[in-house]
Amino acid sequence: MDPLSLALFVAGIAMLIVGAEGLVRGAGHLAIAMGVSPLVVGLTVVAFGTSSPELAVSISSSLGGKPDLAIGNVVGSNIFNILVILGVSALAAPLIVHQQLVRFEVPLMIAVSFLVLMFALDGSIQRYEGALLFAGVVAYTWWAVRKSRSESREVEDEYEAEIGRRPVTPRTVTLDIILVAAGLGLLVLGSEWFTAGAIDIAEALGVSELVIGLTIVAAGTSMPELATSVVAAIRGERDIAVGNAVGSNLFNLMAVLGAAAAVSPGGIPVADSAARFDLPVMTAVAVAALPIFFTGYVITRANGALFLGLYAAYALYLFLDASGHDALDAYSMVMLGVILPVIAAVTLALALRYYLRERRRQNAGA
Repeated sequence: MDPLSLALFVAGIAMLIVGAEGLVRGAGHLAIAMGVSPLVVGLTVVAFGTSSPELAVSISSSLGGKPDLAIGNVVGSNIFNILVILGVSALAAPLIVHQQLVRFEVPLMIAVSFLVLMFALDGSIQRYEGALLFAGVVAYTWWAVRKSRSESREVEDEYEAEIGRRPVTPRTVTLDIILVAAGLGLLVLGSEWFTAGAIDIAEALGVSELVIGLTIVAAGTSMPELATSVVAAIRGERDIAVGNAVGSNLFNLMAVLGAAAAVSPGGIPVADSAARFDLPVMTAVAVAALPIFFTGYVITRANGALFLGLYAAYALYLFLDASGHDALDAYSMVMLGVILPVIAAVTLALALRYYLRERRRQNAGA
């Protein structure tokens, strides 16, 4: 393996992480200085800003004729965000989700995941489909702004503590503008280096660009989300830890994938393996999160360990696929015929139990 490719890859990761942090902090302070509520900043600037590496890498890959890397980055990041980021965050500190807004975001994440899967079944995500997805993120942001007006002071205070409020002076505004500009510059350059290094590594290892996108690229571009969510969980800022992961997934699907498809002349081709396996796994993972979030249950350390175990099972499949192992067919049958259906069945059972419990509670109150 060429040492220069590895150096470009590592330097690209570092620049993406530093650039995202600068963009988040600078844009967050500027938004608050303009009177935008800390909650809206947390749900949009923080969640979307930490996904800016995915945006930079996916657009760069799409324009560079590397569609598998663009698709793999989004799909892999969304799987990573739920199973690894929330898994690690829950292991660090059990997460209790009280924020009512999550009751809308998680069903929306599931709906958009299904929509992307439907778009991909014909072998590509067309430009108009990408434009439709991007319009969705605009509508979602508008909704978040309106919804924030009815949020509790407790939730507002939590997001304000995460983002930070400071006196607005010409000096601080100038500093924030510089942070945003520097962050964007680092993201652009970092995405180019990161993508170039990832492609060279894939070629050296004989691994497809799709697998590299689903694993190394997805994990690398998700580092800002991982750092933000784990730190928030340790601090006890539970809504931020969860909202950041879910908000980032929404941004990945609607803004990142939407923009990448919209700017590509022929849309984004979707590999058959991604449409048959990786996208269904991404959708199943989104559905599996529903009972925990929608019912307001605690995301316990056991839940976190389960999430990490599921990601390990998924990563093993990718390894078997990349190596052409003889066990791949049997393992695929187990994943698609047993593991995913079990996740779906447990999800439905938990949702039904919650529904019946709520009905009994309402009847008792009546």
